[in-house]
Amino acid sequence: MMRKLVRDRVPDIIRKSGREPDVERVSGEWLRLALKDKLVEEACELRASEDVYEELADVLEVVDAIAEYWGIDRQKLENIKKEKLDRAGGFKEGYVLRDDGEKHLA
Repeated sequence: MMRKLVRDRVPDIIRKSGREPDVERVSGEWLRLALKDKLVEEACELRASEDVYEELADVLEVVDAIAEYWGIDRQKLENIKKEKLDRAGGFKEGYVLRDDGEKHLA
């Protein structure tokens, strides 16, 4: 059984094609989980796609929905982002950590 969050107009688009979608509306904790799952889904699609614009737009749409649902203060979010950037940098240089120098237990 496929259960995934879809854009708000998808059920109507399916109906206009002559089919009846099997949908349910979720809220509360179910919606919280569905939004997180959708972000992972869209991030995976971005990774696999050559069309970065389309997939990144989807990622941003889900991020916006998460921010709205959680009542995220955008200014606070930007401040935290800037603090992390100042403290640890961004991702422009392309460093990939191969070993963090600690002994790992097998």
